[in-house]
Formats: sequence, structure tokens, C-alpha cells
Amino acid sequence: MHSAAGFPPIASAGARILILGSLPGVTSLRQHQYYAHPQNAFWHIMETLFGIPKQTAYAQRCDQLQSLKLAVWDVCHSASRPGSLDSAIVAESVIANDIPGLLKHIPTIECIAFNGQAAAKLFKKHVVLETTIPQITLPSTSPVHASLSVAQKLAQWQTLQVRLSHPAFLSHAGESPL
Repeated sequence: MHSAAGFPPIASAGARILILGSLPGVTSLRQHQYYAHPQNAFWHIMETLFGIPKQTAYAQRCDQLQSLKLAVWDVCHSASRPGSLDSAIVAESVIANDIPGLLKHIPTIECIAFNGQAAAKLFKKHVVLETTIPQITLPSTSPVHASLSVAQKLAQWQTLQVRLSHPAFLSHAGESPL
């Protein structure tokens, strides 16, 4: 059985929203980049919503996510999984990332957005939080989840724009919205 291990988070001080996937797929692991599969809609959605050009170098895209107060990570630190399908993750093999530790390190995170049902289910099963934090499940950006078009996925992912511009996302120091 193939064991896959994820990446460190894309996160910086002041992040407001943590986007959690499940575990990087084969293409992402090969390229050592989140959402590297060319048919994955994640970077297309980030480009449309936040102006992060999907053709820009990966490091620059990561910097732009952080400047927008977005953080990205996966629920799973590692797991056994043949291929890239979330449904193939062997439940007993999951080792979760230290998401509670990240939330303590970056206390400005005010919302967790799951990139798909699999990430939400893995989180619920493997992560225990000592605090309540709003959580939303968005449609998976994976090309495997084709029940929704990219446009339909984009419409639901727009909630991130709303959350970032909502007054609740102002810093405690009173700085203006993003």
C-alpha cells in the first residue's frame, strides 16, 4: 500500500481563513505543490476570486494567498492511499496534522473552510479542537467531483470573499478589512 505524506501549511501570522484539503494527490506530491493537478479548480477559483494568476510561479501564488489572509493545509499529515482518490484513503492509517497547534500559533484564524466533504469528514474523525470555530464545507475542487461545474463550485467558494470582507474579520486592533 502506498503511503502519502503531505506538505507544511501555507500560513502566516494574521491568517483569517484556513482552507483544509484531505491529502495531496499523486500529481501534487510529485510537484510538491498544493492542488497541482491541471484539472483541479483550486487555483482557477483563487484567480477568479482573488486575482492570483494560476500561471504565476507556485511560490508567488503561496505568497499571495498569505497576503490575502488565507492559509492552506490538509487534514492528513499522512495516510495509506493507492492513487489520488480520497475514497481510497485507508481510514486506520490516517495521521492527522496538528491543526489545533496551528490554530494556537495563528489565533487570528476565524473560520475553517473544507475543500470538499472528504476533508470535512476526516477532520471530524481525526481532529479534536478545544475551541469552537466556524466551519464551512465547500465543494471539492478536485476534477473527480464533477457533479458540479467549475462555475457552480466557484459560486459556493465566493463565501470566502464574503467572510474576508465581513466586519467580524477585522483585527482586534481595529484595522480595516482586507
